[in-house]
Amino acid sequence: MNIHQIRNATLVIEYGGKKFLIDPFLADKGTYPAFPGSAREEYNPLFDLPVSIDYLIDVDAVIVTHLHLDHWDDVAKVVLPKDIKLFTQNKEDAEEIKSAGFVNVEVLKDSTTFFEGIQLIKTKGEHGRGKTRELMGNVIGLVFKNEKEKTLYLAGDTVWCTPVQEAIETHNPEVVILNAGDNKFFELGSLIMGKEDVYEVHKAIPSAKIIASHMEAVNHWGLSRKELRKYAVEKGFSSQLLIPEDGECNDFLIKK
Repeated sequence: MNIHQIRNATLVIEYGGKKFLIDPFLADKGTYPAFPGSAREEYNPLFDLPVSIDYLIDVDAVIVTHLHLDHWDDVAKVVLPKDIKLFTQNKEDAEEIKSAGFVNVEVLKDSTTFFEGIQLIKTKGEHGRGKTRELMGNVIGLVFKNEKEKTLYLAGDTVWCTPVQEAIETHNPEVVILNAGDNKFFELGSLIMGKEDVYEVHKAIPSAKIIASHMEAVNHWGLSRKELRKYAVEKGFSSQLLIPEDGECNDFLIKK
């Protein structure tokens, strides 16, 4: 298993001998207007991609957890091959992606087997709390399983909530990827995990390595890498937490 942090929630995950592109947000720095009601006025994304587009499209499949701009943008619609295997959370997202010309789109089932024994298990999440969750719409996470790999849980755009706890209890993942930038709009509150949420995940499964993604890349981020590192030290779980910079890889290729 190799996890390559690209930018924001965009990842390249090598798992079970295959390569997955997660939530492609591929525009150049400053392409899109700032999200309103946020702490900063800069245009998005805040930083350039740390790798080439050619590297990102050289994958076996793409997984789009939901269609918010910072997970599926106009550049991704243009540069990704129209026949690439592409997984979505539901029929509505699949139809919208198909309308952009993609012809090999599949809705993830509760459990989907991909290629040679890679099991993709769809999990639930809550993209904020209360009214925020209702406004943000449906999102998913995924559990990756393969007999030659550790179990990986990609939680997606969610706060700490009962569905996340249930996914952890059910699948006992050894590696967990959290979108942990505490992104927020002033009138709505947190949309994804903040430092306290990350700590709750650690308490739920202390043995797992946690990777913090979705940090410092768009103008509504609320938690810096530096602050999360400091908090993890204070709470005593820094040895289990990895906070990669954009472009950094983490290799967990440990066979069962």
